[in-house]
Amino acid sequence: MTRLPKLVVLDRDGVINVDSDDYVKSPEEWQPLPGSLEAIAMLHDAGVRVAVVTNQAGVGRGLYTEGTLAAIHERMLAAVRDAGGALAGIYYCPHRPDEGCDCRKPKAGLLRRAERELGIAVAGQPFVGDKGSDLEAARAVGARPVLVRTGYGERTLAAAGGRVEEVYADLLEAVHAILRVDE
Repeated sequence: MTRLPKLVVLDRDGVINVDSDDYVKSPEEWQPLPGSLEAIAMLHDAGVRVAVVTNQAGVGRGLYTEGTLAAIHERMLAAVRDAGGALAGIYYCPHRPDEGCDCRKPKAGLLRRAERELGIAVAGQPFVGDKGSDLEAARAVGARPVLVRTGYGERTLAAAGGRVEEVYADLLEAVHAILRVDE
């Protein structure tokens, strides 16, 4: 029998919600991907904590404020709650890529912060993302990199020449695999 993870880390845009090349800049623009809220609820029901770790360079670029980002996250939290799920934490990097911070994925700063605040080591825990930076961040902390084909996932898989450890159609399929749930 496989032991359930204590924590599953999720990227936000392209994994939980529809991504946009123009950024998700308002609560109204935040739209969940099909099955993503159900997937988070399944993890919650199984006793697995869920944390979101996301780069939000739109703040650093002046496209939206941290207050607007908080409102977007409130909409996400409400949608997750309405679906029967919960999030243990949301960790974001507001910096532009050129700022050289230690929190922007693929660096490990956000994951280390989540680890400290949640009291759960991220090593060995699944980290579900759609970008190479998600997979690199997972590897940097010894987490289990999981790629979904939603968002930028297809491009990420193509750029990796198909060489990615675990790949699933979307978050729901990934969670089924993580929980080993048969449909």
